Amino acid sequence: MLETIHTMELGDQIKITYYTDPLCCWSWALEPQWRKLLHEYEGQLEVTYKMGGLLKDWNSFQDPMNVVSKPIQMGPVWLEAKYISGVPIQDSIWIHDAPSSSYPACIAVKSAGLQSKPAEEALLQALWEGVMVKGLNIARPETIMGIAKDVTTRAPQTFSFEAFQQDFNSPASREAFREDLESTRRYKISRFPTLILKNGQGKALQITGYRTYAVLEQALMALSVPSNAFNPVSC
Repeated sequence: MLETIHTMELGDQIKITYYTDPLCCWSWALEPQWRKLLHEYEGQLEVTYKMGGLLKDWNSFQDPMNVVSKPIQMGPVWLEAKYISGVPIQDSIWIHDAPSSSYPACIAVKSAGLQSKPAEEALLQALWEGVMVKGLNIARPETIMGIAKDVTTRAPQTFSFEAFQQDFNSPASREAFREDLESTRRYKISRFPTLILKNGQGKALQITGYRTYAVLEQALMALSVPSNAFNPVSC
């Protein structure tokens, strides 16, 4: 069992809004650092996940920064994420079985969130693992259902497949996803992952993209100092 060792006790609970997407390779690349942060500061972080809707469809998708406008061009981006981070990523999916949209998987995450935050997090991680490690096409509802059944098998006390199946087909899950998309637009979030961290005094920091654990922890420390000693930092 891992021993919880805090580098520092935070002054108050830090709220983190995590904008991401089940098809975001850089979010998956961040997972080891993110998991470590949640472990080291367990009980001191309040996390809310927002699904950003990375890929509505290929007719409307454009990523000029990475020069991506069609599925085969996404492979090199995933390959780069794999080599920079060292995490396993099946970049060949964009050649053999390219997902047509991330919206079904985003709705799936919000459906799980109607059960509980732990259920939402468990399914998000399972979807990431499914597409990034196993090369499963999570644009397909039947694939999503299979992953959800596996989550129920592994964590029956956390996740109910029956409830998920009902919520996945409900207006409530679509509305929850719509609210996430609206939040993404409101705060002009255009890259994933993006984390917005806020302390109890209303001071906030934004971190965008793949970052080291040291950068994540630095942001927490910057928000933990007294208000009269606060100096904004850019991460």
